[in-house]
Amino acid sequence: MKLITIYLPEPYLKALDELVEKRYYPHRAEAIRVAIRDLISSELWRREENAEDS
Repeated sequence: MKLITIYLPEPYLKALDELVEKRYYPHRAEAIRVAIRDLISSELWRREENAEDS
């Protein structure tokens, strides 16, 4: 894995911390990884599938 640095608005950090406190994710990094994976899945991979079907 590679390390990246990002700046997030305070409300995002509070929401991430709430997800961790409620034990949906073990830590912020995992929640962010899942969010990025889901974004890539919905935005990139599905668009590629649709392009192949056309």
